[in-house]
Amino acid sequence: MSTAELHTLTGAYALHALPEDERVEFERHLGACEACAQEVRELSATAARLGLAVSATPPPALRERVLREISTVRQDPPPHAGSPRAGSPSGRAGRWSTYALAACVAAAAAFGGVAVWQNQVAQDARQETDRAQRHNEQVARVLTAPDATTTAADLGNGARGTVVVSKSVNRAVFLASDMAPPPGGKVYQLWFDDAGGMRSAGLMNPSATDDAVLLDGPVDRASGMGITVEPTGGSDQPTSAPVALMEFRDA
Repeated sequence: MSTAELHTLTGAYALHALPEDERVEFERHLGACEACAQEVRELSATAARLGLAVSATPPPALRERVLREISTVRQDPPPHAGSPRAGSPSGRAGRWSTYALAACVAAAAAFGGVAVWQNQVAQDARQETDRAQRHNEQVARVLTAPDATTTAADLGNGARGTVVVSKSVNRAVFLASDMAPPPGGKVYQLWFDDAGGMRSAGLMNPSATDDAVLLDGPVDRASGMGITVEPTGGSDQPTSAPVALMEFRDA
């Protein structure tokens, strides 16, 4: 494998996606290539953060509320052949079954709101997890693409940005490390540089100093990307001087 080909394997190596023979050869290459070693460190750190993104933590009070409600509702034993039929007009067992049914209806009404809330919390958590998983899969697809190219830049004050571009996938990923939070009421916005014209590529999470952003839209003929500080919600065109401008490397 040529040295040029080895330079393209940083993303796949960081995600443990290389076959054994290529992994061994690439690790030998890492010992002599500081640029690839730096890219691997950055991509590995991002991959670890992406893994944490799919976890969903329930509200702290949810467990206590569920356990408390369980303790207030008695579960009926399963019916068997010799037991009286529930609701039978004859015998005390029938009357107590009727009372139990009424109590269950009352309990269901009392706790109905809680059950709806719990179901909504669970559904929201599932949707968030699904979104995070789809995002991670798309990011991984760009990082491990055979034609992926990487450009890194110093963003000042210890912050560093790396953009990974795959022309075959036609997408790009921006990896930020140690970025200062934007000013209040502001957000970092990403842009594609289309021959001097800036096309919005999405917003960064304003509360995340480390972030992995799948740029919105296809790369197409963009030659680079930029970052500006914009009002919350973003702008149609840049309204401030760029924090950084980064050119895409040719594959």
